[in-house]
Amino acid sequence: MLLAAAAICISCSIVSRTDASSAQSTAKAAIWGQKGSQLSTSGEKERPSEDAWVAFHASNAALEVSLNTVDGTLSVLDRRSQRRWNQQSPGADLTLKNVTTAQGRIDFALAGTSGGPDITAQLQLDTDKPEFTITLSAVGEMPSPLAFPQPFAGVSGDYVVVPMNEGISYPVDDPTIPPMRLVAFGGHGISMPFWGLTDGAKGQMAILETPDDAAIRINRLDNRLVIAPTWEAQRNQFGYSRRIRYIFFAEGGHVAMAKRYRAYAQQTGLFKTLKEKRRLSPNVDRLLGAVNVWCWDKEAVSIVKELQAAGIQRILWSNGQALAGIAEMNALGVLTSRYDQYQDVMDPANFPQLRRVSAIWPTAAWPKDIVLDRQGRWIKGWAVEAKDGTMIASGELCGRRALAYAHERVPAELATHPYLGRFLDTTTATSWHECYSADHPMTRTDSKNLRIELLRYMSEDNRLVTGSETGHDAAVPWLHYFEGMMSLAPYRVPGSGRNMQQILEEVPERVAKFQVGQGYRLPLFELVYHECVVSYWYWSDYNNKLPALWDKRDLFNVLYGTPPMFMFDRQQWESRKKRFVQSYQNTCPILRKVATVEMTDHRFLTPDRDVQQTIFANGIRITVNFGPAPYRMSDGTTVGSLQFQVTEPGR
Repeated sequence: MLLAAAAICISCSIVSRTDASSAQSTAKAAIWGQKGSQLSTSGEKERPSEDAWVAFHASNAALEVSLNTVDGTLSVLDRRSQRRWNQQSPGADLTLKNVTTAQGRIDFALAGTSGGPDITAQLQLDTDKPEFTITLSAVGEMPSPLAFPQPFAGVSGDYVVVPMNEGISYPVDDPTIPPMRLVAFGGHGISMPFWGLTDGAKGQMAILETPDDAAIRINRLDNRLVIAPTWEAQRNQFGYSRRIRYIFFAEGGHVAMAKRYRAYAQQTGLFKTLKEKRRLSPNVDRLLGAVNVWCWDKEAVSIVKELQAAGIQRILWSNGQALAGIAEMNALGVLTSRYDQYQDVMDPANFPQLRRVSAIWPTAAWPKDIVLDRQGRWIKGWAVEAKDGTMIASGELCGRRALAYAHERVPAELATHPYLGRFLDTTTATSWHECYSADHPMTRTDSKNLRIELLRYMSEDNRLVTGSETGHDAAVPWLHYFEGMMSLAPYRVPGSGRNMQQILEEVPERVAKFQVGQGYRLPLFELVYHECVVSYWYWSDYNNKLPALWDKRDLFNVLYGTPPMFMFDRQQWESRKKRFVQSYQNTCPILRKVATVEMTDHRFLTPDRDVQQTIFANGIRITVNFGPAPYRMSDGTTVGSLQFQVTEPGR
């Protein structure tokens, strides 16, 4: 069989000892991550029989795509680089049937497993781009997550690319990386719904075009890391069609992936620059190149004056203040802000047991407005310490009710307290929630959209410079900064979110290896959204948290074009004043120059990744040497150990 549509060819080939002359077949394929199944870490799996192996093909000028009907895997030849990318089956069973080809498509069906519905699948190859989509549709209940398509497998020397907060890469042969699941529907998973596999030049990536009920699983097959998607139910149903896009690169590695996703973000309305946002809210200008200061001293104005006298001019002051202090700091050019949140709700019956009762909790929401799971139980949120040392969990406010509480709180306060900004804790950090309350039901998509509306209300209706925790790109058009995007969530200081002011002298291994590990980190988020959002460290993972790592944190700030974060009281400020000033002077003045321009490139200048360079659209190049030895640049200059060089056009 050979059909052609424009530049696309499709065909069916038989590799079989069985009569398979028909263009339709039924065979066993693999699904990864069924409910109750264990993910393989040994790489051992049953290989399908070669009997009745039928491969269906589609091709264009760039790609040859083959679907194996025995195990449901794809094999893709990139004609430009001649690299073949093969998917790998972990070995669980799913039935693949009714395979047909027409007009650059491969259509097939997946018989339901674990009582789930039959699934209609369509692979559609782009006419002239090295891309194709797979769309999955079904009607009925979805009792367990669906893991399909299969993962593409790498070879020695490849690394997987994961937008975990700013971004990380793992060599596929790295034995220290455990299996993990990262949701696409919340900042504590992946910050952007894509991932990739590359040798540093040639590569392939996948974009989850329907990410609201999706996750990725990082697992090990044949002792190498692989990544595959899993699709979650929408309120117990398969719901809407799920779609994933695969893209192949002959060159460019992780930068090419980030730039392809940037184009996708621009196409889908996720892209809005700080320049555009500044036109609506002029105070956004105060954010550009501003250090984020969390200071617990009540005499804020006097400390601000000391900071500015010492050379720390541009300041985002995140801790709330009394009326007089707010007005005076505004006059000093400070971006005044305060903490707020519309998620955690504590049962007032627990108040007598608690060490502290927060005025931020929307207590009136208990119990009528909290999120209920499918069994009608309230979902547990942040836990608070009781007087006896035990922890008591809060509930979570349903997104359908959150905006009403914001409407009650914010305008009334702004009428007397002229804050210029607002930080909304948890909004972009925690997962989008389903709610099964009969009074305020909610899908994850509803939850996402309602959180976006909360952010829009702050940033547009109230013209506040708005930030939120950790970060997720669904919120990019509606806020101005993320507090925590620079910190890779699984590798933060143990106990992050608690004991925030505690300075640690001993460096935890995972923090040193991954959080400030130049061999693992990637500036994926900056390559996509640098001129759209300002990214900070997490508030328990700030620049001065571990003095031994302060230099490296500053270097990442310089390299990524992001400002530092300080947390201190007056005593700490006075004892480390010179070091705070050094941190600011090393980062913020140059960051002001790149804050509103695209990061166009990120390069490893040495094989060990110790020396890295970023390039911005205005021609500024920033080279950082994380290594122990000096590095000689091509122009003859030298970048010393733990030093950086900034090259500006015309200088």
